[in-house]
Amino acid sequence: MALIVQKYGGTSVGDLERIRAVAARVASTWRQGNRVIVVASAMAGETNRLLKLAHDLSHQPVPREVDVIATAGEQVSVGLVAIALHDLGVPARSFLGFQIPVETDGVFQKARIRNIDGQKLLDLVARGEVPVVAGFQGIDKEGNLTTLGRGGSDTSAVAIAAAVKADVCEIYTDVDGVYTTDPRICPSARKLERISFDEMLELASLGAKVLQIRSVEFAKRYGVPLCVRSSFTDDPGTWVVAEEPSMEEVLVSGVAADQNEAKITLHRVPDRPGLAARIFGPIAREHIVVDMIIQNASEDGFTDVTFTVPRADHARAVAIVRDVANNIGASGVSTDTNIAKISVVGLGMRSHAGVAARMFEVLAREGINIQMISTSEIKISIVIDAKYTELAVRVLHAALVEEGFREGTTS
Repeated sequence: MALIVQKYGGTSVGDLERIRAVAARVASTWRQGNRVIVVASAMAGETNRLLKLAHDLSHQPVPREVDVIATAGEQVSVGLVAIALHDLGVPARSFLGFQIPVETDGVFQKARIRNIDGQKLLDLVARGEVPVVAGFQGIDKEGNLTTLGRGGSDTSAVAIAAAVKADVCEIYTDVDGVYTTDPRICPSARKLERISFDEMLELASLGAKVLQIRSVEFAKRYGVPLCVRSSFTDDPGTWVVAEEPSMEEVLVSGVAADQNEAKITLHRVPDRPGLAARIFGPIAREHIVVDMIIQNASEDGFTDVTFTVPRADHARAVAIVRDVANNIGASGVSTDTNIAKISVVGLGMRSHAGVAARMFEVLAREGINIQMISTSEIKISIVIDAKYTELAVRVLHAALVEEGFREGTTS
């Protein structure tokens, strides 16, 4: 008898028909003798509708009140799923985040989970009940409702799975697994049977929207096996698990594209110790995530510093950086929102040379200019003009995934 956490995304609970289908799947799992905990998102489009109400009312709605509004979507979903389960003869009970409780910090709209007491959930499943928990939300130490940011229900589900030591966390969505790239861009993309936590972390951070990055971080930290599946079919999904030796046999596991970043450059920054901290410290204090950073070689005592941030944070970041530029004597600030980050990811890159050279060769052949480059042990990322996004993904997927690129090949 397994302990299973099943998370259902917005499209999976998008209407009453889909909610009945979710209830039927949960009931089937429960009747097989498993203990089941369900985590549900708001119905598709509902969170956007609620947030629009707040922003239509005010140009700068108070973040605390925005979170109060945003949590309402999940409250409706869990109540409806619990009702549907009762109609199927399954004893179910809905819970909001604060009723568990899911304890978070006090950063509204981007809260991070601090602790979850899983005992209440364990007591319920031991009695044969199915708890249906609202994802995406929690409560801070002051008793304020908080939300975890976009995709936060994935994080809720994995954190709950970790708290109750579940055997698996199944993430049900509208895709049937993790693909080597976006099938809408590249029809030859293939579904992966298994992928490591590290590879999935990189893909999630690079714009792959199958899993939210913090959910993968939780899964890796606490050793929670994930299975990404479609709630619309019974097809097997993709397992996200700890690294296995055979995984390094695959050089490149995936190609990802992210068009939700913006580039900011400070020009002619005085090249002296401490200025990097003065640039990035104020950005960090505003909880803006900086991704790629490049500092040019010093020339005549000055240097250019270029970095990328989420496009949603671009305006705030630019305002901060302009103030910093004035304070440190930089000559000016330029920005570009018309960029895309393209990345290739694979465990096999640790022990095989030549991937970067092959990548740059393929892009050069297509006349695609590279603006920035960043690497890690299992990833190479570049920034290019956004208009070349789909072309870059297709040619890199063909060269590095479809051709089964290996060390020493030149084709």
